[in-house]
Amino acid sequence: MLDIIKYYAEHIFNNVKTFLKWVCVAVISGTVVGMFSIVFSFCLKYVSDFREGHRYIIFLLPLAGVVIVMLYRMFNYSNNKGTNLVLSTIHTDTKLPFKMAPLIFISTVITHMFGGSAGREGAALQLGGSIGSKLGELLKLDEQDEHVIIMCGMSAAFSALFGTPTAAAIFSMEVVSVGVMYYAALVPCVFSALIASNFASTMGISPESFNVHDIPVMEIENSVKIIIIAMACAAISVLFCMLLHSMGDFFRKYFKNQYIRITVAGIIIVVATLIIGNDDYLGAGINVIERAIEGNVSPFAFIIKMLLTAITLEAGFKGGEIVPSFFIGATFGCLAGHILSISPSLCAAVGMIAVFCGVTNCPVTSLLISFELFGYKGASYFMIAIAVSYLLSGYYGLYHDQTIVYSKYKAKFVNRKIR
Repeated sequence: MLDIIKYYAEHIFNNVKTFLKWVCVAVISGTVVGMFSIVFSFCLKYVSDFREGHRYIIFLLPLAGVVIVMLYRMFNYSNNKGTNLVLSTIHTDTKLPFKMAPLIFISTVITHMFGGSAGREGAALQLGGSIGSKLGELLKLDEQDEHVIIMCGMSAAFSALFGTPTAAAIFSMEVVSVGVMYYAALVPCVFSALIASNFASTMGISPESFNVHDIPVMEIENSVKIIIIAMACAAISVLFCMLLHSMGDFFRKYFKNQYIRITVAGIIIVVATLIIGNDDYLGAGINVIERAIEGNVSPFAFIIKMLLTAITLEAGFKGGEIVPSFFIGATFGCLAGHILSISPSLCAAVGMIAVFCGVTNCPVTSLLISFELFGYKGASYFMIAIAVSYLLSGYYGLYHDQTIVYSKYKAKFVNRKIR
């Protein structure tokens, strides 16, 4: 009897010790990564506001690209895998270099300042993962625990910048291996995401939220329309991923010199912006997403954003793909809503979430982020769109180092890389 009591006492003690260890690690990670992410957010807001007030600055985008290439060469950092490197580090023995953090910070700020068509959350994942890896080294964590703190850093950075702690906590665990969740990271990711989010709120960074209106009653006709939109969004997500990867191959094939490559891309973006006649496609484009949620959209907005984002990121400018995927989904969804005569506001939200799910292969995160961004009133429609998009988007995705562990179509182990 005493042996049994001793066994359970030791078991409980070890569990409590592990819990306290990860709470301490999460507090450190959430605070440190949150602090850097807040500075990052303020810098992005400042340079974006500056660009909007000084439109002529976009003419310096090709020169800004040359500076980014010079920075990476100066720091002798030729690895251009970005978020892919963060994901591969979690399930391999490779180390994540700390110099990724300042480089992605500075280069993303430069890209946004001069008008590159890119987001911020992808850069935040690299920033958070790199800082998390360094913290793991300083705290002398073993290899498995270092993988967990990298996920902590990713969750904290995503949460601080976008203000969606629930989705941020799950995203870093779900995105690495589709079909398998790294539940060992649940406690530290949840705590670090919440700490970073609250830290950001106290510093004046408001969480993103959108007011979806005119949500119709759930009935067969409306459900069929949402299914059609979700199917189209799955196709668009595949097209976006293919465009990103093929654009990179095109640039590397025809412009082997990095300086020439990024200069040509910068010139293309400047000329395209002048032809379009507005700045809607520069930077992340949150203002366009907001207009789409209100029901206002340009018919070709999603196509233009896909092209300019692919040119920006694959030529060597830095930033993220996640907000552009929101932009693409929201503008297409709004357009589809007008065509199918169902609330353009709801369809913009549905499109936003469906494309995000299609490009990231993260249905749980997609559902959580829909609740945090739009509330629960359209939950049934969001669930339908996410399920359809996840299935029909196949084995395509933004990140080549993301692994599909279990098939999307059968209950079987496949263990294959994203296309």
